[in-house]
Amino acid sequence: MNGLKTTLFLLLGTLMQACSQEEPQPTETVPVLPTRLEDAANSVDSAAVIIRSCMERHGGARYQDLEIRFSFRKQAYQAMRKNGLFTYSRTFTDDAGNAIRDVLSNDLFFRELNGEKAVLSQKDSLDFASSVNSVVYFVLQPAFLADPAVHAELIGTTTIKGSPYYKIRVTFSEEGGGKDHEDEFVYWIHQENSTMDYLAYNYLTSGGGARFREGIAFRELEGLRFADYVNYKPVPDTREVATFDALFESGQMLEVSRIINEDIQVILPQE
Repeated sequence: MNGLKTTLFLLLGTLMQACSQEEPQPTETVPVLPTRLEDAANSVDSAAVIIRSCMERHGGARYQDLEIRFSFRKQAYQAMRKNGLFTYSRTFTDDAGNAIRDVLSNDLFFRELNGEKAVLSQKDSLDFASSVNSVVYFVLQPAFLADPAVHAELIGTTTIKGSPYYKIRVTFSEEGGGKDHEDEFVYWIHQENSTMDYLAYNYLTSGGGARFREGIAFRELEGLRFADYVNYKPVPDTREVATFDALFESGQMLEVSRIINEDIQVILPQE
């Protein structure tokens, strides 16, 4: 992710206190909201209604208790979530032939090098943890949009490639929003089928910048919806992410990469 938005709503800020012995606390449950998307325009919290409908369409309660495995850029990932607690891991072999295993959970991060715990600087711990979190975050979109640190606002409607979309701006509280809480996201959610097909983000880390992602290769596994993405940057350079749909429609986006997740497996709890 080249140092882009990575921590978001998860608890990477607690890595500064990784030796704490306190038990991690589950996150708040998703609030009960009206489920009829057509009522969104008349709702006191229209953005929350649209997000709720989108989350249900993509997997709903399945996000709270599951295990997924997948490969991304020749690295193997595993994500386990249960009632607000999570453990994310990745394994790969580095250029020197070392076997690397990174593990991130609610209250700690560690790296194993050839089966032994590695001694890491605080900066490396944060960077590696953010990298793991970033990959899992985008694979599980939009699972985290109900987090208490999220502030969502319906900023309008638009049409992309002939289809109608709601535009939702998301910002984050400083408390609970992670070290990148000043970042800004915009999500484009289909007005008729509640799918999240496009997103953009404005980030401050590593010099800052902005990206627009177009969802491609959609598929559903065990009731969860997954997508790969084409990753674009705006031309000319701007960080006004709310305008990126118009720039995309007018051909003012330059492809910089493709986000392709392979061999996805979903393991749900036995009923």
